[in-house]
Amino acid sequence: MKITGTMFSYYYICQRKLWLFANHIQFESENENVQLGKILDQTSYSREEKHILIDETIQVDFIQNWQILHEVKKSTAMEEAAEWQVKYYLYYLEQKGVEIEKGVLDYPKLKIRKDVFLTEEDRKEIPEILCSIHEIAESSIPAPLSGNRICKKCAYYEYCFI
Repeated sequence: MKITGTMFSYYYICQRKLWLFANHIQFESENENVQLGKILDQTSYSREEKHILIDETIQVDFIQNWQILHEVKKSTAMEEAAEWQVKYYLYYLEQKGVEIEKGVLDYPKLKIRKDVFLTEEDRKEIPEILCSIHEIAESSIPAPLSGNRICKKCAYYEYCFI
């Protein structure tokens, strides 16, 4: 199984959402927040070559001069998940022999940027997380409900709660 950046992010947001996504149960296309994110993506950084797909596995928003990897987000609400998604991209590229100086989380609506670096500790933790993602995705039943505060805005809300 190929682990995408979205899956890595969902691991931190909600493991039930990760399971649903990994098992091709997807409701994102109709969710208002997802649609707003797509509009933000289309209107931000229009001069950059965006959506760089690598190995049919990870899709990076854009990379400046093959030195700085950028991930564009709508808000800081799920910043930990976004940071780990960028760290996963940096790790993935490093495993392919591509040295990237750093990652940057871009929040264009908020006019904020946050640098993200891959540490030695991250390099040790990411393989463990990848194993956990595989276990969750390959389970025969979905992960339990997380009950996070973000559930009400989630694309999977109706699946989980109605």
